[in-house]
Amino acid sequence: MNAHPQALDPLQAASPRALPRRLVIGLAGQPNVGKSTVFSILTGLTAEVGNWPGRTVERREGSARIAGREFHVVDLPGTYSLTSNSEEERIAREFILGERPDVIIMLADAAALERNLYLLAELLLLPIPVVLGVNMVDVARREGVEFDAHVLEAALGLPVVPMVASRNQGVAELLEAAAAVADGRREYAPDRPEIAPAHQEVYEQVRGLVAGAVPQGIPERWAALKLLEGDREVTENAPGWLAPEAWAGVQELLRAHEDAVLDVAGARYEWIGRMVRAAVRRPKLGQVSFTDRFDRIATHPGWGLALLLAVFGLVFWVTFSVAGPLQGWLEEAVVARAAAGLGAVLGGAPAWVQGLVIDGLLAGAGIVVTFVPILFVFYLALGFLEDTGYQSRMAYVMDRFMHRIGLHGKSFLPLFLGFGCNVPAVMGSRVIESRPARLLTIMLTPFVPCSARLVVLAFLVPLFFPGSPTLVAWGLVVGNLAVLVLVGVVLDRFVFRRERLAFVMEMPLYHVPNPRTILVFAATNVWTFVKRAATVIVVVSMVIWVLVSYPGDAVDDSYLAMFGRALEPAGSVLGLDWRLIVATLSSFVAKENSIAALGIIFGSDGGTLGETLALMITPAAALSFLVVNMLFVPCVATVAAIRVETRSWGWTLASTALMLGSALFFGLLVYRGALLLGLGGGGA
Repeated sequence: MNAHPQALDPLQAASPRALPRRLVIGLAGQPNVGKSTVFSILTGLTAEVGNWPGRTVERREGSARIAGREFHVVDLPGTYSLTSNSEEERIAREFILGERPDVIIMLADAAALERNLYLLAELLLLPIPVVLGVNMVDVARREGVEFDAHVLEAALGLPVVPMVASRNQGVAELLEAAAAVADGRREYAPDRPEIAPAHQEVYEQVRGLVAGAVPQGIPERWAALKLLEGDREVTENAPGWLAPEAWAGVQELLRAHEDAVLDVAGARYEWIGRMVRAAVRRPKLGQVSFTDRFDRIATHPGWGLALLLAVFGLVFWVTFSVAGPLQGWLEEAVVARAAAGLGAVLGGAPAWVQGLVIDGLLAGAGIVVTFVPILFVFYLALGFLEDTGYQSRMAYVMDRFMHRIGLHGKSFLPLFLGFGCNVPAVMGSRVIESRPARLLTIMLTPFVPCSARLVVLAFLVPLFFPGSPTLVAWGLVVGNLAVLVLVGVVLDRFVFRRERLAFVMEMPLYHVPNPRTILVFAATNVWTFVKRAATVIVVVSMVIWVLVSYPGDAVDDSYLAMFGRALEPAGSVLGLDWRLIVATLSSFVAKENSIAALGIIFGSDGGTLGETLALMITPAAALSFLVVNMLFVPCVATVAAIRVETRSWGWTLASTALMLGSALFFGLLVYRGALLLGLGGGGA
């Protein structure tokens, strides 16, 4: 078992004498086997992130030119099998059957080879050659697991390459083996699993009934086995391509042999045992590995939770203490200077042109630019946790709490980071594989009071309630979290109830992370946000500028003010006059804008802002205003992030409407309650 480092240079020039055909490679494997690392090594920054056609599952693909040959690598979703139980499984097998890559590289975890080979047992039934890369052999060795690649290769009948992808060991050999198999330069005679003898005859009968009828590209033996397994998709589609008599015969066989699925799976496990029996040597009983020792703490109900909170606190601190100053620097050194430069360049232009370009377009672009440090540092932290294997433990520890409101254990990370900024929190929801759990997390994230909302709270609460600011601020934050839980329970029960999935997660061994993988992961995700969200943010910023700048010169003469006055009859129910409504609406660009708007609108009345607000806004109206602002629709950057992650304007508008409805409902509730407590009437 040798795994020597060999550098891959995606930019290496092609040989002018030999230009072999381009190879399309499908990269398959279970979650947490190092697919992302291998994909990053092969494709680098050529990687593109999109969606599978018509699906919401992320598709990553990239290219490389190595030794004069071009490779196109498609990273298939991480799956445990190729049944149709999940969208990821359906996508993986549809890609293999539909797009027919030249070769499949399947990665397996050296320490969990038996579990990983179940996917290989299914891949071998498809008409595409497979090469097996056994990754993390160094980690497995530390855990006392040894395997002989030559023995396993001889047993499987296909190339087996030992690897340490985090150190770029074995990746070149794996690619060379894949190219040799695809070109026919290397023998490929796999030992495929068969169905157990008890149902062999039934299998042959089903295969005979479907012979010549299955759609082109689908192997008959694969279709027959899937019917015996009760694969939902194949079973639903079979009546469409089978003659009625043949389908009736298949149904009769399936009804008489419902236990065939056990023999199909049992035969695969027997095949796996036979493959690894001579090739893998396990540690002696009683031997305790590092992973075992650390997991006694990391997965403990008490200590695990304490460790988790400490790690989250560290991630939170690193993200905002490192990225915060960078964000401030970008605002002053880049955005402000660009505004000054544009002001000088546009000095002779009409005022509306200057305003639209500087206060609309540049301000919107500035929001995008200043978010980059926070997102990049956040994704670095996220990539580090995932690449070490700890992220799975985080989800395990939190799952029992998050499950009560229909969330996945992984939901805790983005929700927690929402206290800093809702944008990376929404973007972070992509670590959740389940679509319903990811959507629910995205819908709930804006209910977490971000730092901008907390700034508004810290500034306004002492002005409105100088006698008890701490109690009021604490109550508002706790109230937000209570609304989050309440909305989560309601959405889980009435919207996502039927789509809840069981918690199934691989617990990989701890290992040293790969810096390149983490950097590529962070850069790719940040670039994706910039590409997809920039347009939305810039356009909305320009529209908001027009609304606050016309037709008059001041905010209280603007279209936004007119809109606020039009809403005043409805706002009065909550104790909000048009000035408080305008301040709330202005927070759509950035939450801090509500403070600036209050300063502009009430500043003209003389005195300090605090004195004016205390004089003109009653406690009941002030409390209602604060509740509404804490629950009001997310800022434009968060809305853009929701659009990016859900890829749906429907879900984006639903999230916005949910926040708006919650703000109005709880604002009304608090205002009426405050009136009953004698805290005053509407605003002056």
